[in-house]
Amino acid sequence: MIYTVTLNPALDKTVEIPSLTVDAVNRITSVRTDPGGKGINVSKVISKLGGKSIAAGILGGDTGRAILSALEEMGLTTCFHFVEGETRTNMKIIDPEAHTNTDINEPGVTVSEEILGELLTELLRKVTEKDIVVISGSMPKGSPQDTYYTWTKAFREKGAKVILDADGELLKAGLKASPYLIKPNNHELSALTGKTLETPKELEETARSLMKEYGIQKTVVSMGSAGALYVTADETIYAEGIKVPVGSTVGAGDSVVAALAVAEESGMSLEETVCLSTATGAANVMCSGTQAAEYEVIEKLIPKVVYHRI
Repeated sequence: MIYTVTLNPALDKTVEIPSLTVDAVNRITSVRTDPGGKGINVSKVISKLGGKSIAAGILGGDTGRAILSALEEMGLTTCFHFVEGETRTNMKIIDPEAHTNTDINEPGVTVSEEILGELLTELLRKVTEKDIVVISGSMPKGSPQDTYYTWTKAFREKGAKVILDADGELLKAGLKASPYLIKPNNHELSALTGKTLETPKELEETARSLMKEYGIQKTVVSMGSAGALYVTADETIYAEGIKVPVGSTVGAGDSVVAALAVAEESGMSLEETVCLSTATGAANVMCSGTQAAEYEVIEKLIPKVVYHRI
């Protein structure tokens, strides 16, 4: 089973505003809402890929209940704890004329170590050594800075494979618990090392250094439209980006993580993993908001994936 952890979910409201202008009245031409947060996005895509997952996390208020209801309508299995306060609503502004995406994110609910501990304890009763746990996204207010270290370590001690998709201090903390797989983008990897990494070779060398230092088995470095690097102990593959019409780039990285989790659970080869995750990421870029692409779209893109060993 794949578990996804979203400790700071959101109701994603995506609007289109042609020629967005600051300090002026702007007119919205379209709007849609989706249950979101990185782990929730992963679970939505896993479902489209034909896999099963349990989406876990923290919710609050009417917004939290709306998210839970939407996930249940999608047929997803959930394990959420409710707290006082209101789950955040995040605004995603797409300007189709300027080809820009602007995110305006609320802070979300406030939690305590006790609340987080209760959720972790419940999940640890369920998770086994055969499972994959995806930990991703931001943390709610009140969370200890080492939360991702604590959670990664706890799931690893149960024998589960942990996929960590975080950035900044959260990623730094989580690395110390030796997650199975990490998925930073090139900017996050540069920030982690304190130096600008521009070429695939520089990114690969840095990824291998981190893998050796922290005992990480696999690293996927996303490079936006330029593609991604897939690094294991034995080999590295560079996958070129697929050119597709852009609906929204929000959640594209989460869709890649979903494909990585499904590929890992299914025992796919590295080549199969590269093709599935690249196609899944591209298919979701074609969608509006954070909705998940249909598998038929993903399937048509798989033959278009071009990759090279480096």
